[in-house]
Formats: sequence, C-alpha cells, structure tokens
Amino acid sequence: MSEPVSDRDRALTKSDRDRALTKDDPEELPPFAEQVAQQLGGWRGMTEAAIPVIVFVLTNIVLGFWFPAEESRIALQSAIGASAAVAIVVAVVRLAQKRPVRFALNGLFGIALGAWMAWDSGKEVDFYLPGIWITMGQIVVLLGSIALRHPMVGWFWSVIANGGRNDWRGDDRLVRAFSLLTALWAAVFAIKVVVQGWLWMAEQGTALGIARIAMGTPLFALLVVISFGVVRRVRREEPRPA
Repeated sequence: MSEPVSDRDRALTKSDRDRALTKDDPEELPPFAEQVAQQLGGWRGMTEAAIPVIVFVLTNIVLGFWFPAEESRIALQSAIGASAAVAIVVAVVRLAQKRPVRFALNGLFGIALGAWMAWDSGKEVDFYLPGIWITMGQIVVLLGSIALRHPMVGWFWSVIANGGRNDWRGDDRLVRAFSLLTALWAAVFAIKVVVQGWLWMAEQGTALGIARIAMGTPLFALLVVISFGVVRRVRREEPRPA
C-alpha cells in the first residue's frame, strides 16, 4: 500500500512540475537585452570589433596631416601597423582572461586581409575592400535562403533564442515573418555595398572609413532589435481561424 501524500509533499510536487513545464516552454526566452548582447558578444565584444577600424581611420587621418602627399604611404603603413597591433592585443587579452576569442579572431582575420591589400596597393581604400566582398557574399546567402524557404534569420533565431529548435518551420506565419526579415537584412546590406562601393571607387578613404564604422555594429544591432521585436510579436499573436 502506498503511503499517503501530505499537503506539503503535494505542494512541492506541483511546484516541481510547474518549474519543469516552465523550463520546457518555448515561450520562456532569455531577456530580450540578453539575447541581443549574447549575439553581439556583449558591449565589450561590439566595442572590440570596431576598435581596430577606428584606430586605422584616426591614425591615417592624423598622420595624413603630418606627412606631405608624396609620403602618404608612410601614414598608410603606420595606420595599418597600429590597427593590426590593436587587433592582436585584443585577441591576446581575451585569451589571457579565458574569454571567448571568436569575435576577436574574426576581426583579426579581416584586419589582416585588408591590411595586406592596402599595403600591397598603397591605397587606403583597399583596407575596406574585403569587408565589401564579405557583405556581397552575405547578400547572396540571405536571398538564396529565402528562395529555398529556409530564411537565414529564422535559423539565426533558432540558434540564438530558441535553444536550437526549428519548430518555427511548421508555422507559416513565422516562415513568412522570417522571410520578410531576411529580405530586410539583404536590402540593408545591399545599401551598405552601394554606399561603400561608391566611396571605394571614388577613393574617398576617410569617408569610407567613417561609413564602415557607422554601417557596421550600430546597423547590425538595429537589425537584431527589429528582428527580435517582430518575431516576439508574431509568436504572441493568436493564429487567425481558417
């Protein structure tokens, strides 16, 4: 014969069951700000990703006033060296502090490639060329994912905010929302390519550097905020009866 369950045990059992249901509930997501911060590597990660580019732009501008036009390559090479050094320091510091270095290594690779191209050509605008190419590739991936009905922003959401689950694939409302959001990302990236590509062709190095900074992390953060807001609203709406 089983022992009688006391009121206290019954209350504890119900409490444990409620906690388990809450844990498994797909609607229970991390705080909105925390989701955004995790994707961007936190405010520190966002800042560290932008620092090498800012150092390059500022060093090139300041030294450009000191050296005459015929010696502009000295300013360029100094800016490249300063930017690469800062990127390496950022990666080493994160490694020493046992922090994730993924963001720092990605930034270091981009800085190294751009630095090599600018050093080889002697043109400061070539420092930003790899970033333009990468953005063009991202546009192709985004549009291709829409055509295949696997919108990239949906998978981004799965990894960042949905515990790796792809249950949104069975919800036509979410598939449409993610497709529209992916198209928005592609359109914004296309604007980046047009603006930065035009500045590159016009060899406007300083303006291109400023555009790279302004259209980098701040714009990406804005897209993340918009996307998470739209998806949360769609998930909370009741499906319309057929």
